[in-house]
Amino acid sequence: MIDTHMHGDSRSSEDFGEMYLSGIDAAITCAFYPYKLNNESTLLNHLERILNYDTKRAKEYGLDLKVALGIHPANTSVNPELIYENLYKWIENKQIVAIGEIGLEDLTDSEISIFKKQLDIGEETKSKVIVHTPRKNKKEVLKVIQDIVPQHIDPKLVVIDHINQNVVEDVIDKDYTLGLTVQPQKMDKEEAIAILDEYGFDKFLLNSDISNKPSDPLSVPKTVRELEKLGYKKTEIEKVAFKNAEKFFKI
Repeated sequence: MIDTHMHGDSRSSEDFGEMYLSGIDAAITCAFYPYKLNNESTLLNHLERILNYDTKRAKEYGLDLKVALGIHPANTSVNPELIYENLYKWIENKQIVAIGEIGLEDLTDSEISIFKKQLDIGEETKSKVIVHTPRKNKKEVLKVIQDIVPQHIDPKLVVIDHINQNVVEDVIDKDYTLGLTVQPQKMDKEEAIAILDEYGFDKFLLNSDISNKPSDPLSVPKTVRELEKLGYKKTEIEKVAFKNAEKFFKI
């Protein structure tokens, strides 16, 4: 199994071990600094810690931790130029599997400007991009995201993440890959399964988005096991368990 969106820097090593023992072979850890940033050097240090420290920490417990780096909308208060410069370096050196997570939260001018620039970098380098959608005002913000994205990058390179039943109809017919986040206070496994049952398994990825907020490191295997218990076809389950992620991220 592959957990396609998490924040390993905020989790214990024991979580990595539990994930591996539960059947998760690989996961993608994304950028998100949960505190107010004073300067871009602090953000760069956070990103380099994910790349160079948390990957090694996870490996000691058997988990192959892939990395997505970028400027999260919560971290758009700093000068972004240093991060852009390093994004090009990480992409060129094949150190990251995607730019992410990026996106919009409050629709501020700085969020939108930084979001557009990172999409441009994704298009220029043909990199995959993981796009955050917020808990609040999701439908409104997703509309703005969908207005912006096609102007800056091929939608086939983009994951729109944290999709739920309230917004899935808005994106299901587009060329995006869609992330289903099974996490306390976001979506339970029954809602994720209801979406898969209605719309099929081809366009979706599963993730836990474990972070400093209430989280379940085992939400992906719990969802997969529930699908098995309910009698869904093995070939369909494998798509959201790992095959869609392998194909999209080329991992």
